[in-house]
Amino acid sequence: MIRVRVTAAAAALAIAASAAVAPAAHADPATARANFLGVSLAPGTAGLTPQLAIAYTLAHREARASGVALSVTSGKRSRAEQAALWRQGIADYGSPAAARRWVLPPDESTHVTGEAVDVGPRSGARWLQANGIRWGLCRVYDNEWWHFELAALPGTACPPRLPDAASR
Repeated sequence: MIRVRVTAAAAALAIAASAAVAPAAHADPATARANFLGVSLAPGTAGLTPQLAIAYTLAHREARASGVALSVTSGKRSRAEQAALWRQGIADYGSPAAARRWVLPPDESTHVTGEAVDVGPRSGARWLQANGIRWGLCRVYDNEWWHFELAALPGTACPPRLPDAASR
């Protein structure tokens, strides 16, 4: 993954954001809302890095304004949630090597660090793939139409996609 580093002003904003982003008291993280300096962020962004939460929220708002349905189907995951997905992946695909194409162990997953979102429906993911670079959001894997991360500076170009998570 390409990690985007920007100016000192952006770093200061990130520091302020990390102190200012707090999830609302909801039981379900998929529908939990966070806020940034008192501004409500898109549903499903609780626990994401401030930068990703803000970028996704801006994209979500634009998608809605364009009449496109877009939602987070999976965002921040606990280590335990990711470990359960990893074990299930090994069971489903028969080996750790095969499972890695679709799911990573907790120490390697960008969902555990709050640096990835899975989105739906498919039409929303298509819209985000076409427009997400405006906010630095890029589809990362060829085999996962739903998985997006901050991978470029807004308005530039997304890096080439990896074939799958095993290529990370």
